[in-house]
Amino acid sequence: MKHTIRIIFSFLSGLSCVLIHAFVLPSNTNPSKRPFTFLSSTKSSQSEYSAVYAAAGTAKVDMNVYNVPLQTAADQWTAVLQSASGGVSLGVKNTRELFLDTLTFKIKREGGLGMVLTEIAGGREDGLGITVVEEILQGSNADQSGIIPGDSIIKVAIDKPLETSLGKSGMSVAEERIEVATECLGFDKTIEALTSLPPPTSSEDEIMVTVKRIRKQPKIKVKVQFPPSQNEPDTTIELFAGENLRRAMLTRGIKLNDKLSERFDSGGRGDCGAEGTCATCVVSITKGMELLNTMKIQEAQILAKKPRWRMACKTIVGFGMQEGDLTIQVNPKQWV
Repeated sequence: MKHTIRIIFSFLSGLSCVLIHAFVLPSNTNPSKRPFTFLSSTKSSQSEYSAVYAAAGTAKVDMNVYNVPLQTAADQWTAVLQSASGGVSLGVKNTRELFLDTLTFKIKREGGLGMVLTEIAGGREDGLGITVVEEILQGSNADQSGIIPGDSIIKVAIDKPLETSLGKSGMSVAEERIEVATECLGFDKTIEALTSLPPPTSSEDEIMVTVKRIRKQPKIKVKVQFPPSQNEPDTTIELFAGENLRRAMLTRGIKLNDKLSERFDSGGRGDCGAEGTCATCVVSITKGMELLNTMKIQEAQILAKKPRWRMACKTIVGFGMQEGDLTIQVNPKQWV
């Protein structure tokens, strides 16, 4: 039976050091280690997300519902060589259904952080690799911090006091931020980077730990209904949060523009090309309006008398990184 080594690191008050405890564990309890290889890219293949998620906007849900298990994260982590900069960054293999989030947490240093780190890819002379959090020790400083198994630490930082001064507005402390990058490092290099920080000076000292986390892309199930005159059965498609409704439907082969609908802007007929000025791509939302972005002024004015209608070209599904069910009727002017 194959075995692996489990490593626990800790930052102690007054001293930066590494405590290493080795336990023999069956390999099926840990992520499988693999040789470190990386993809090549001329641009970043992963978007770094934070509180605002691109077209999907600010999250309206607890994003932790999209966290993936440790083993899934271990299987999906990869590294991307940035051709332009020559650097290496973390990536995820299945970019269609998964994405990377970047999160920062503050953790007290005294008494140790209490994380178990595991190298899942490495073995290179240059120290490059992928190291992830395997476990958060119960009752430790990291417990309840928000960091979870499967996260990969990409940066740590501390604020080091430089001087204290008393002014008219009270006592002020000048600080220097010291940062150490740990992204795409093997275990030894990760520990070397972590222990290079100056030791804590008080029991209240904190360390800022920035991690990348693999999360599941939230999905929207869209039931599409056609006018009775078209004699077409309902169809269901699956969209990801942040997709533009018009573009997503057209790429999935659903004809959207109503040939019988007069253009709002010119009175003619046809497709303006997603400019939000003609209303030929309008759909009627019969379920799931709350899953869409809020109308802007122009769309609201054009559709003021049709509260259930939306311009597909200006509609973002899964707004706020929400999941759910959406039902739409295409070509609503043809419904009786």
